[in-house]
Amino acid sequence: MLSLEMLGLQARHNTWINRRLYAVCAEMRDEERKRDLGAFFRSIHGTFNHLLLADRIWLARLLDRPFVVRSLAQELYADYDELCREREHTDTEIEAFVSSLDESDLQSILEYHSIAARELRRLPILVVLTHLFHHQTHHRGQLTTLIGQLGYDFGETDLILMPGINQA
Repeated sequence: MLSLEMLGLQARHNTWINRRLYAVCAEMRDEERKRDLGAFFRSIHGTFNHLLLADRIWLARLLDRPFVVRSLAQELYADYDELCREREHTDTEIEAFVSSLDESDLQSILEYHSIAARELRRLPILVVLTHLFHHQTHHRGQLTTLIGQLGYDFGETDLILMPGINQA
């Protein structure tokens, strides 16, 4: 499988699993979603916000558009319905960006100022997109733990179980 095909698969999986997790969490009371459960971004809502923030930072860099960040923990949306709509919009944008690329674009260098490392960085687009999807997976692992601890069933999350995945 070519890199571009794999990135497309990861983008589709990203959208699919985000929809699943957001739907399960829509069943919760706002107080449950915002309860401090000891996670790095404290709550389910805080973790969802962080993931959306990080994806928007990367999209702004990739699309060369402005995006002001106060903190990697800043709350973008306090309202869950608005957070859901914006997550869906951002996932659509990620899929569209990946679909717009060709293999040669993946080696293009993105130069950006790292918020975490506080330095100028230069990385190939392939590495940046791989990081974006790994970052999502990392924090979704935290989310599934928190959701499960609250007694909610989020179902399957594995890429190989995603509907429409091609079988050999």
